[in-house]
Amino acid sequence: MIKIHDKNFVPYLSHQEIDFCVQKVADQINKDYKGKEVVFMAILNGSFMFASDLVKKIDLQCELTFVKFASYSGTETTGIVSQLIGLDRDLKGKNVVLIEDIVDTGGTVERIMNLLKDKGLESLKIASLLFKPSVFSKKFNVDYVGKDIPNKFVVGYGLDYDQLGRNLSEIYQIEDTRNMLNIVLFGPPGAGKGTQAERLVNKYGLFHLSTGDVFRSNIKNETELGKLAKSYMDKGQLVPDEVTIDLLISEVEKNPEASGFIFDGFPRTENQAAALDKILSDRETGISVMLGLDVEEEELKKRLLERAKTSGRADDADPKVIENRIQVYRAETAPVKSFYEAQDKFIKIDGQGSIDDVTSRLYKAIDAVK
Repeated sequence: MIKIHDKNFVPYLSHQEIDFCVQKVADQINKDYKGKEVVFMAILNGSFMFASDLVKKIDLQCELTFVKFASYSGTETTGIVSQLIGLDRDLKGKNVVLIEDIVDTGGTVERIMNLLKDKGLESLKIASLLFKPSVFSKKFNVDYVGKDIPNKFVVGYGLDYDQLGRNLSEIYQIEDTRNMLNIVLFGPPGAGKGTQAERLVNKYGLFHLSTGDVFRSNIKNETELGKLAKSYMDKGQLVPDEVTIDLLISEVEKNPEASGFIFDGFPRTENQAAALDKILSDRETGISVMLGLDVEEEELKKRLLERAKTSGRADDADPKVIENRIQVYRAETAPVKSFYEAQDKFIKIDGQGSIDDVTSRLYKAIDAVK
């Protein structure tokens, strides 16, 4: 076992097993491109080790280049605000093989494919050392795969955990965690979700995943997904489910040893709820309960107007905005409520009364399903 940052990892793929996977991919490429020239395009940062070892086993005339995403001002027809650094040559008529260390949802590869589609390539194929078929959500094929793996967090051989672990010569998997308690916490603006979520986190040792916080953090840190989300938000468009789900997957994967999660502000649609079920199922867990804080509308308005005195949020002070936010919430939660009711996982919680009273009701509901 090894420890990286605060997480424990156990051996998963030895150096010999990795070499077998690399040889498997190389043999397939050598066969398919016999007599042809290939341009290998490795996606940074994670694929550098795989790319280096792969080209050593290639018997063809080939080039190796490295590419990485960066932001720029302008919008592609795909709606993605990004460009590839390293794409500095004419690829017309070339056979290109994209090299990835691991393909899970396929979002990064898809964006690169979209950027290459008008370059006049003779062919474009994908080679990945590792592939997570259970979370792959795209329509293209991953043509060359070293090994299919379950949706478990892995490090080493170019793969990192918060930038550490890339230099390991073998691949390690996160140590299995105990049974998880996963809660969907819903409530209209002013219901006290933030206060109650903090108490639940402290009592049950959960990780609080607020969609709003995740968006703000990724945008502030200028991550690839944050830039993509911002490109929609800047145009006044809703962020697509696919991007939101990818952001949530990213956050879940960053916390592989969490005792459980409180999902706040997600899911908002049945599609998102089904996607969340799949994300958690791949971690051999699922939603334990959906808790809906129920507060009368007049009480919500009263709380928000009171909160406006200290929150600094303009939307807390405008009665018309408050009314609209509450109605949007009611409309959004109805299908999600039905989704979890069908699974017998929805519990309505009386959100009125003192903070301590509401907390006690939440504890009672959670303890009944643990």
